[in-house]
Amino acid sequence: MASERETDDVTGVETTGHEWDGIRELDNPLPRWWLWTWYGCIAFAVGYMILMPAWPGVTGYTKGLLGHSDRVDVSRELAALEVQRGAGAASMRKASLEQIEKDPELLAYAQNVGQSVFGDNCATCHGIGGTGGAGYPNLRDDVWLWGGSLQDIQHTLLVGIRADHPQTRMAQMPAFGRDELLAPAAISDMTEYVVKLSGRSADAAAVARAGPVYAAQCAACHGAEGRGIQATGAPNLTDADWLYGSDRVAISGQIYAGKGGVMPAWGGRLSPETIKALSVYIHANAGGQ
Repeated sequence: MASERETDDVTGVETTGHEWDGIRELDNPLPRWWLWTWYGCIAFAVGYMILMPAWPGVTGYTKGLLGHSDRVDVSRELAALEVQRGAGAASMRKASLEQIEKDPELLAYAQNVGQSVFGDNCATCHGIGGTGGAGYPNLRDDVWLWGGSLQDIQHTLLVGIRADHPQTRMAQMPAFGRDELLAPAAISDMTEYVVKLSGRSADAAAVARAGPVYAAQCAACHGAEGRGIQATGAPNLTDADWLYGSDRVAISGQIYAGKGGVMPAWGGRLSPETIKALSVYIHANAGGQ
């Protein structure tokens, strides 16, 4: 509601002429500190536009009197970094994995490079500390499906697992339920058998029924005693490490669907010396054998 401008009797300040529910708005000036801050921002913006790159154009932008360029600065820093890393990278190319681990300078270089590369490329799946998660292997323990030696780790990095590399590490557990290789009752029995293999209490009758099925369908990969076969990437069923979960629901789901993750092949994506550094980093810091 608008009314005529008038002077407030209490404060002596002229009103704006606006009134809401009997409350009149005073026409107070803006605080001086706010005005000076505003004026300062305007002055800074004008100075910045004159000194620094600011206004875009059709084919370029205003360069500013200072001629500053973040692109040029980044290019200069990258070039300096390449020079700094050049000697280390050359030494990495010539040295074997074992020589790198035994040489304090090369090891320190590999640790620094490996940590950076791991954070950029591997931590998304394996975690910042390499502890993994559901469906992603823990690199901090001593459980290695394909081997945890320096050479094994390097080879896995180069060719990946179930990746598009022609020599990729390949292991695939059958989907016994989804492909109707086993009946639901047999999957239930096999679940109890796997629980028993891991040293836990299980239904004895179900274990007895699943024994011949395990020997015929599973022992070729996991071994007669369920300890796995590293050469084929078959996991050990007798330990306490489970990639997809250790309860009966998780085990039954794995038997039914035969899950299998994919690790990219880093050969061709990362330079040979970078893969060496990453191999050494994982081996030295994440439970390598």
